[in-house]
Amino acid sequence: DSTAAPMEMGPQLGTPSCSPPLHLRMVEADFQFILCEGCRQESPNLKLLTCLHTLCLDCLSENKPIGQCPVCRTVIPQASGIPDMDNLLFINLQARLDVYKKIINNSGRSCSRCQRNAAAVWCSECEEFLCTKCFEDHQWFFKKRSHEARRLEDLRVESAHWFLENTRKSCNLFCSSPSHASQGHISSIYCTKCERPLCCSCALLDSQHAPFCDIRSETQRRQEELSAINQELQQKRSGFEATYTVLQDEAVRLEQAQREMRELIRQRAEQLVQLIRREEEELLGLVEAREEQGRRELAKELQHVEGVLRRMQAGEQLVEKMGLYATEQEVMDMQPFIKDSLEELQQLQPVVSEDRAHPENFAECRARLQAL
Repeated sequence: DSTAAPMEMGPQLGTPSCSPPLHLRMVEADFQFILCEGCRQESPNLKLLTCLHTLCLDCLSENKPIGQCPVCRTVIPQASGIPDMDNLLFINLQARLDVYKKIINNSGRSCSRCQRNAAAVWCSECEEFLCTKCFEDHQWFFKKRSHEARRLEDLRVESAHWFLENTRKSCNLFCSSPSHASQGHISSIYCTKCERPLCCSCALLDSQHAPFCDIRSETQRRQEELSAINQELQQKRSGFEATYTVLQDEAVRLEQAQREMRELIRQRAEQLVQLIRREEEELLGLVEAREEQGRRELAKELQHVEGVLRRMQAGEQLVEKMGLYATEQEVMDMQPFIKDSLEELQQLQPVVSEDRAHPENFAECRARLQAL
């Protein structure tokens, strides 16, 4: 039986052996990206916003009066303030990491089936801990399927990255036909016309479905499509970063000009003593008005560009993690939504310095000083 082969495998060479506390601290540090980006906590209810940031329901509920993403300030289109798309990738990664932590922490875990004997094996397909006896029954029952099971003592020396990459379930998409889905028909075919997964029966009996492709080919195509868009965004990102730097430099120069002008106004006003105090106050007020106007304009542009950069960063990270850890089900469910968000980012263009309105200078202040 080919499914028994993993039981013969030992720990891979070169795998570092760490004490559980240190090992788990490293896991938590490496997988911060699966936490809510608002409260930085694990949650079974993570929502994916159109800006590609991920928030839990609690943070979204607190943020509802604002109606914007608290990370990049992008408007949340849903009136309820709760996006429709679940971040299935991060939710499932949390669940699988919890299993990994249990394997690392608990050496005396009971069998999931008989509840009597100590667990010796983890089956990633069944997602169950099995003792030696139940594992033999499991192998006999699934002798025609490829259920890979690994000994717990071997898994404890593997890294979390290895565990997530090598214990992903095989294709488990169900047929899109309601009757077949309820009967557990597994899909292996994808209809490019109606854009739905199908079982072999539907593909053969319904002439309306055509042309077909393998479901793995379709998930691979979708992953490649996301990667291509992501590469284009990476090239465009440099333009936004340059614009952000220019805006920051302009803010510094504006602040310096404001300080110099205030000092000049104070020096001239002191020479005119009591007779021109009122003029001094008017000039200072005018400078403050120009300062506030320039600050608001620059702050607004900086905020916009910063939000776009954060959205791009979230997109890059999400596409990367989809490529590393996503199952076919997660790709099929999440790819159209992510694609729309990435294509929306593609349409954005950084504002060229020449096209942007510059704050007014202090010509009026200088003219009034000359008149005095």
